[in-house]
Amino acid sequence: MSASSSDGGEALSFFGDILKPGSSLNPTFLAILDAAFVALFLVFVGLAFATSGNFHIFALMAIELALWASVKWFVNELKNTPIPREEQGSGEKLEESKKDS
Repeated sequence: MSASSSDGGEALSFFGDILKPGSSLNPTFLAILDAAFVALFLVFVGLAFATSGNFHIFALMAIELALWASVKWFVNELKNTPIPREEQGSGEKLEESKKDS
């Protein structure tokens, strides 16, 4: 019973990490995201065989690949964007000014 409670704690910890700012660059999150896109693509490949090459399935495959590419591009741009130090300090000043009001 203690093993299941520790598994639940790990799951809650993982979901808690996803909700933190900047967590979209977490390698575990990116691996899960890639696995989801691969699984969706494999479903579409299976549907393409099952439907004897229905045009609509190939259109959905193209949309899925475009979405995957756009997500990868966005994450790459996010990694290459430096975080300005001035904005980090201004966020604290903004919170202090709200408390004073």
